[in-house]
Amino acid sequence: MTTSKKYGFYFDAEKCSGCKTCQVICKDKFQANPGVSPRRVYEYAGGDVIALGDGTFKNNVFAYYTSVGCNHCDEPVCVKACPTGACFKEKETGLVSIEQSLCIGCSSCAQACPYDAPQLDTSRKVMVKCDGCYEEVKQGKPPLCVQGCTQRAMDFGDMDELMSKYPNAQRANFAPLPQESITTPNLLINPCNQARPSGSSDGAINNWNEV
Repeated sequence: MTTSKKYGFYFDAEKCSGCKTCQVICKDKFQANPGVSPRRVYEYAGGDVIALGDGTFKNNVFAYYTSVGCNHCDEPVCVKACPTGACFKEKETGLVSIEQSLCIGCSSCAQACPYDAPQLDTSRKVMVKCDGCYEEVKQGKPPLCVQGCTQRAMDFGDMDELMSKYPNAQRANFAPLPQESITTPNLLINPCNQARPSGSSDGAINNWNEV
């Protein structure tokens, strides 16, 4: 898919405190019902405390946060899975959106997406997902989640510009996210020093009740 822009997100795991302001702002924007969170902050943690047998202990415990919504992928499997054309990638921005007047709430996009981005609004019977706050973007503003991040751990823009601005950032290949080769997500991450690679079994998501 050729677009005039390739917008995406940058996330700095070193700065994120797990406050979930981005998650709340996004939920408020969509007036999402309980159980629907277009942006989610995952706490990924693992490790053990080990008794050494001499009365002392050591540990390899770790924990870090990852904020993720829709990654507006180069190869959006949600768009391919949608039977009505409601899910589409906008040509000018590369942002993936859902035209709710065409959506039948079948959840095909949700079943295809490895990031759990599209979610079913059971009261309205339509799918909702992060749309990159295209209304804000068209006015030259960043998405609401970026505007509200208390630690300035997020950024948004053209992917080439983000890669230039954050040369140490890497493609989203860190747990608990899937490997980026699946959909080529437009998400750059500055990993913390505890970050595990995608597919790692070293830890698990500890806050399922919050996401």
